[in-house]
Amino acid sequence: MAFPATIVILPLGILFILSGLIVNIIQAVFFVLLRPLSKNCYSRINKLLTESLWLELIWLIDWWAGIKIELYTDSETLQLMGKENALVICNHRSDIDWLIGWVLAQRSGCLGSTVAIMKKEVKFLPVLGWSMWFAEYIFLERDWAKDETSLKSGFRHLEHMPFPFWLALFVEGTRFTQTKLLQAQEFAASKGLPIPRNVLIPRTKGFVTAVQSLRPFVPAIYDCTYAVPKSEASPTLVRIFKGISCPVKVQIKRHKMEELPETDDGIGQWCKDAFVAKDALLEKYSTTEIFSEQDLQQIRRHKTSILVVVCWLCLLGFLVYEFFQWTSLLSSWEGILFTVLFLLLVTVIMEIFIHSSQSERSKPPMVLPTQDPMKQKLLQT
Repeated sequence: MAFPATIVILPLGILFILSGLIVNIIQAVFFVLLRPLSKNCYSRINKLLTESLWLELIWLIDWWAGIKIELYTDSETLQLMGKENALVICNHRSDIDWLIGWVLAQRSGCLGSTVAIMKKEVKFLPVLGWSMWFAEYIFLERDWAKDETSLKSGFRHLEHMPFPFWLALFVEGTRFTQTKLLQAQEFAASKGLPIPRNVLIPRTKGFVTAVQSLRPFVPAIYDCTYAVPKSEASPTLVRIFKGISCPVKVQIKRHKMEELPETDDGIGQWCKDAFVAKDALLEKYSTTEIFSEQDLQQIRRHKTSILVVVCWLCLLGFLVYEFFQWTSLLSSWEGILFTVLFLLLVTVIMEIFIHSSQSERSKPPMVLPTQDPMKQKLLQT
């Protein structure tokens, strides 16, 4: 059932922001007082704190919008998911594919130990970005001279994680849009590379550094391919807030880290070949509606996220009631003004949150400045 987004965003925003600020404050206290004494103990406590916040977003996906995730993989990989360290690579197709990854991590038991490599702007997002910073996500500036150091430092921290983790890396470096696809096609044509139709060309420097650094303690790469049926609109946070469901398909192929080439060039080529295979899989799906030859696995929604949301609602409801009773906030014009300003602040933060998740707005793919019309037409055929 679809709901107007404006009716839903404010109350859910209040729940997420208030609970998130509580979690962030507790995380900050443990970061200052406990982490210098025991990083393992800090990591275990922070995992629980992080999950108590992120499970609210899992609830939105699983139970509010009812997004149907179909997982295609072999039974051996399914058994190992959440029980081993893994480097996860995926095509960056929609606004919320990172959330789909969180759902799969939660159902595998490693939501709180999921780490990702992201652009640095994300860590400044109120509540969500702060929680990622405390969870030791790796943030990049898109300046390789600085990013190489950040990556290697982040990988060293992961080596001492006291539980299995997933490290997510979007190798394309940006979300898929038609304009970016045209640019990737032109680049591929100029370099004599396979011309992509459904993915962008991977940027392999970060992937090569990750593989070379993680080999000693990460046994596997999870090669994920994400797709939405052509008949369905791609899921977004706004559509999720409206309660609009859609099916999402994910294929996971597990590759042993030891089977990858030893040289940097070989690893880079392996990554490029993996994205050529993704492109072929997605092209086949678009023409035949057959997504994968892997087995469709049954992964059930967990009710843990419902319990977490109910607990937060009860706790925050009690705290807000006691606060208003203690302050008599609504009995004065100043108090009413403060309340209105708080609601406006919540609305602004949620707008920032939603906007940050959206793909870049691009002009219609007419003619790129560096392309001639004939070449562009050939690339799209």
